[in-house]
Amino acid sequence: MKMKTFATIDEFIGSYPEPVQDILQELRSVIHQEVPEAGEKIAYGIPTFTFHGNLVHFSAYEKHIGFYPGAAPIAELKSELKAYETSKGTVRFPIDKPLPYSLIRKMVQSAIRRNLQKIKKS
Repeated sequence: MKMKTFATIDEFIGSYPEPVQDILQELRSVIHQEVPEAGEKIAYGIPTFTFHGNLVHFSAYEKHIGFYPGAAPIAELKSELKAYETSKGTVRFPIDKPLPYSLIRKMVQSAIRRNLQKIKKS
């Protein structure tokens, strides 16, 4: 089955039912509050925010919101993420519960630090 492709984040968000759209728009807003200069694109078929490279991604599924800050933020905040299903670069937030925006902000800040460190090394 071919995955549906989107040209913009607005198009991506608009493809979901209204309650999910509201969650995704709020998540998008929180990311921009933390890094107002972040760029937006679709990468890997999902919304991607850029700041000196890819910063974070998100998507929505039937039972969860997938948030993809990369491995470093998840490792850094491991103890605060215990209540959520995680893997190396992924956090899954139940779609039927409020998102933990303060924790998401911390992951975005960690991803910013990671990307800025990459610049210093190059």
